[in-house]
Amino acid sequence: MASRDAHEINAAFLDSQPDKPWIAAPQVRENWLIGALLVLALVACLAPALPATAWHIAQFADTRALLGLPNAGDVLSNLPFLVMGVWGFARLRATRDAPVGAGWFFAGLILTWAGSSFYHLDPDVPRGLMADRFGMAVGFAGFLGIAASERISARAGHAVVVLVTAAGLLAAWIARENLTPWAVVQFGGMALAVGLMLTPRPPSALGVPLGGVLIFYVLAKLFESSDAAIFEATQHIISGHTLKHLAAALAAWPVIRALGRPNRNS
Repeated sequence: MASRDAHEINAAFLDSQPDKPWIAAPQVRENWLIGALLVLALVACLAPALPATAWHIAQFADTRALLGLPNAGDVLSNLPFLVMGVWGFARLRATRDAPVGAGWFFAGLILTWAGSSFYHLDPDVPRGLMADRFGMAVGFAGFLGIAASERISARAGHAVVVLVTAAGLLAAWIARENLTPWAVVQFGGMALAVGLMLTPRPPSALGVPLGGVLIFYVLAKLFESSDAAIFEATQHIISGHTLKHLAAALAAWPVIRALGRPNRNS
C-alpha cells in the first residue's frame, strides 16, 4: 500500500513538472539508446587492442608543395571544413528550434579544419594526428547529438553530445598506443547513426536528413581507401585523400540545408 502511494505521488509530481523533462523516467527509445551506448563502451574496453600503426597511412599519394606549402593538396582541401562550419553557425543563428548538437557539429568542422591542416603539414608528427582526431571527435559527437535529438528526445541529444565527446577525446588520446577505442568511436558511432536514421521521426523534429550525411561519410571513406589509385587515375591531378576531405566537408550540407526550413516529415 505504501509502495503504491509512493508511486502515485511520484507520478503526480512528474505530471506537475511538464517543463522539467530531465527528471522523467527514460522512454523506451532512450532505454534502447542507453543499451547501444553500453554495448559500444564494452566493445571499446574489452575488444583486442589494435596497434597505433594499424590505421595510419604512412605515405599519402600527393606530396606536392605549392608556393612553399608542403602537401598542399591535402592541406588546402581542409578549407571546406572551415567554410561549412562558419556557414553552419551563421545559419544556426537564424534558425529557431535547431536540433541539439548542431552547434557542436559545426564547431567540430572548424576544429577538424585546424587539426587536419596541422596534421597534413607534416604527417610524421604524432601530435598532428591526435589534433586531427580531436576535431573529428567533436564533429562525431555533434552529429550523433543531432541524430539522437531528432529521433529520440532533446535530453537524449544532450547526453549523447557529452558522452561521445568525452569518449571520442579519450579514444583519440589512447589511439597513440591502442586504436580499438577510436575504431569503435568512428564505426560504432556510424552504426548507431544508421540505427537512429531507421527510427521513425516524431512530427516535432526539424527533419535533418541523416541519410544524406551518412552517404557523404561513406563516400569520404571510399575516397580515403583509394588515395593512390585516384591520384594515378586522374594523372596526378587530385588524390583520393584530397577528395575525402571535400566529401567529408559536404556531409554538413544536409544539416545546413535543414536549418531554417519549417519542420516537416521527409
